[in-house]
This record gives sequence, structure tokens and C-alpha cells, in this order.
Amino acid sequence: MKYIVVVGDGMADRPLRRLSYKTCLQKAKTQNMDRLAAQGEAGMVRTIPEGFEPGSDIANLSILGYDPCRYYGGRAPLEAAFRGIKLGPRDIAFRCNLVTLRFQGQNDRRYAIMQDYSAGHITTREARQLIEDVNKRLGSREVVFYPGISYRHLMVWKNGGEGIRCTPPHDITGRRIDRYLPKGQGAERLLRLMEDSIDILQSHPLNRRRVKKGLAPANSLWFWGQGKGLRLPQFKDRYGLSGAIISAVDLMKGIGISVGFDVINVKGATGYLDTNYKGKARAALRVLESVDMVYVHVEAPDEAGHNGDVEAKIRAIEDFDSKIVGAIMKGMQRFRDYSILLLPDHATPISVRSHTDEPVPFVIYRSTGAKGRSSKIRSFSEDIGKIKDILVFEKGHKLMNYFIGSKR
Repeated sequence: MKYIVVVGDGMADRPLRRLSYKTCLQKAKTQNMDRLAAQGEAGMVRTIPEGFEPGSDIANLSILGYDPCRYYGGRAPLEAAFRGIKLGPRDIAFRCNLVTLRFQGQNDRRYAIMQDYSAGHITTREARQLIEDVNKRLGSREVVFYPGISYRHLMVWKNGGEGIRCTPPHDITGRRIDRYLPKGQGAERLLRLMEDSIDILQSHPLNRRRVKKGLAPANSLWFWGQGKGLRLPQFKDRYGLSGAIISAVDLMKGIGISVGFDVINVKGATGYLDTNYKGKARAALRVLESVDMVYVHVEAPDEAGHNGDVEAKIRAIEDFDSKIVGAIMKGMQRFRDYSILLLPDHATPISVRSHTDEPVPFVIYRSTGAKGRSSKIRSFSEDIGKIKDILVFEKGHKLMNYFIGSKR
């Protein structure tokens, strides 16, 4: 048996007046996902346990069968695992975004507006130069900055403060930052680093060139997603299956490495609307020849949701359907016995431009065995939750057990 999990990050949404009270997922043309829903077992799953902040780290751990209540320790340590960054027992890793702040003219920079959590989706080449220069100026034996992809980077603070509370920048787009700055014991150090980063980045020649071109400057650092190093049980030890993961996002690659999956890098995979969808699908089918399970993650719908861009989210969902889901459905026919799990990891509603914790729809299609649990299902959307006699998983980590037939 071959297994493939296909995740459209943030694909679920809430009804919008401008779409005649439909969601982006309902409005998009998704013939392949609709066919899976009509022919497979559809249901709803809660990937974010009660009391947790909704995020892709928690949601994808749940989907993979790892209870966040037991295993979650922060987003940044998962990304550090992918980068090969070794964390000591007292080291704290922070996610470090390059962001664009809009200053209001007051002397106090705390009244700035979070204009863009991604600094205009700055290129990796530009971002690397900025982070390396920041590390030269602000780095020390205690604090080290590590460049990543586009706007996504890491900072490791040796013997760092454990009681700090931080807010993801994508949750506060368009808002004044003063209410969301780091708080708690040790937060002063982070605030000082952020303040100093503005002095370095605002005057940086690279940002001056970006402004002249009409691009958003990466004029500040923003820290969040902190945590200590962690060790997860290997997926093969838990389920007896070998696996691989395909994603453009360091977080997902870090989760993959942490559970013992091979990480498959796809040229042109950007984590945005221009990602190499077809390349991801081809890579998934190719690697599935040699492993038992492939986990395919596509970030684009989530990014469009954070940007509040309805048209972009619909386009991302349609590209996901045609270039990922459609290609995988066709390619999986080379295997005699296979199962497909399709779902969003969480919702990223246009109306709030942030992650939310409501249950999301899923469908399981098996080449042999149970199909068509409800003849009423004709499309893959949030409306699956309104249908009686569907599968419901209130504990998201139980879904993987059902998908692969495990009795754990």
C-alpha cells in the first residue's frame, strides 16, 4: 500500500459577502478535489487542540499523528532541525522575520504599523545579505542570526529567556505594533535587538535600492515562534512506514526531519503563488516508488489568506487542484493499492488575515475498500461539516491512525 497526504495550507476559509457568502474554496473551480470528495470518505477534523494558538506547526504535527499536547515545543526549533542547527539544553530558537514597518512620524517606533510581514516577499538572495549584515553588527556569543528563505530566518539565543511571549507578525498586518511587542522576563533584550535592527536596515543600501524600485523595504526584524530543542518519535517506529516530505517551507522540512522523513527539495518551489506546483507533483510520484508515504505541502493559499487577497487565494486553490491534486490522482494509478488524504492544515480566512482554529474538511480516497460514505457530498468545501453521518475527528492526531489503518 502507498500513502500520500496532500495539504493545501490555509485553504479553508469563511464566507465572504463579495463572493455571495461563499468561501474561496467554494468559489474556486476544484473538479479534482470535488471528485475525491464524491468518491471517498469525507469528514471534518480539528487540527488545533483547544488552548493552542492556531499555526501550521501545530496543525501539521496533528495531521502526522503527533498530539501537540504531548509533543509541541515551538515553531523555531523545528525549523532549526532542518537547518542542522544544534540547540543546547538552555538555548532558545526564535523565528526571525524580515518585515516592513510603516512609521507614523512619532519618535517612539513602538507606534509603527505592521505593513508587511514578508517585506514584499523579499528574495532569498537579498534577505541573506541583510541577515548576514545584521549578524555582523548585532550577533555575539550569546545571539546568532541564521539566514533562511525569503523573509523567514532564525535567531538562537544561548541561555535565553523562557518566559517571553511573542506574536506572529502575519497575525497583525495593518495594526499598530505596540500591543504585540515581546513581553515577559527577558523581553527587553529582544526589544533592543529589534530597535537596533531598524537602525541597520533602514539605511542599508539594499533597502534603499528596493525603495527606489517601489518595493517594500525589509526595515525591521520581528521575533516569534520560540522554543527549545525537541526530539520526536520516528514515524517509522510509530507506524511502520517510511516517508518523505515535499515543501518549500523550512518549518515543514524541519518537521519532516524530526519524524525521520526524507526531505525532497524541488527546484522552483517558493512557498508562494509562483511555486513549482507541477514539479512538486512529479517529485511526489517519483519518490513514492521508494518510500511508503509522501507528505506534499503547498503554502500558496495560506500566503494569499494572510495578504487578504481573494483573487490570489482562489487562484492558488485552483492551481493546487489542477497542478497538484489532478496530477497526483492521475499518477497514483501506477500503483495498485494506494490511499490519498487531502485537507487544509487549518483555515486562514480572508476576513481576519490570520490562522483560525475551527475544524477543517478532509477526504480519504482509497483505490480499494470503503468509498462514498455519503452520496450527498458533491464538492470539497467547508460545507462538508453540515452533512450528517460524516467522519469527525475532534482530536486531529487520530486521523492518521484511521488513514493508515493503525490501531495505535
